[in-house]
Amino acid sequence: MTRTPHRAGRILSALAITVAVAGLAPALATPAGAGPLFSATEAGKGKVKVDGKLAKDHVKVNEKVDLKGNLQVLDAARSEATVEAVVVQQLQAGAWVNIADTTCRPNGGFSLSLSFRLSATVSLRLFHPETTLYAAAYSAGTLTLRVG
Repeated sequence: MTRTPHRAGRILSALAITVAVAGLAPALATPAGAGPLFSATEAGKGKVKVDGKLAKDHVKVNEKVDLKGNLQVLDAARSEATVEAVVVQQLQAGAWVNIADTTCRPNGGFSLSLSFRLSATVSLRLFHPETTLYAAAYSAGTLTLRVG
């Protein structure tokens, strides 16, 4: 009797574990208290501020509400003529989930139209992901919208 199917499964399992451990080796070699190799400001990335405002604080289910905002570059020397992403995130079960996105130029404005299918109080925030030129940024506070 040969047990090739079981032996092959064990070999594949051992190989998968070896690859996983090898992938973790660099992370395990870093001291626990050590920070990242460099931060966004050390890499020469500009700082930005993203903020916005809802046109209304209460809407009906499926009614559209406008969200207008801007992306401000805080480093006076920086103002690249690029297009940057801005993401709208909703707090769902304790986690921020991307629900919409748009683009705008640094020191420029943006506008989005949102609607929700369920009656609820919705918490939103704006997020600018890190790019090669600018550091990541979140809006200072949350935007609250009552849908009902």
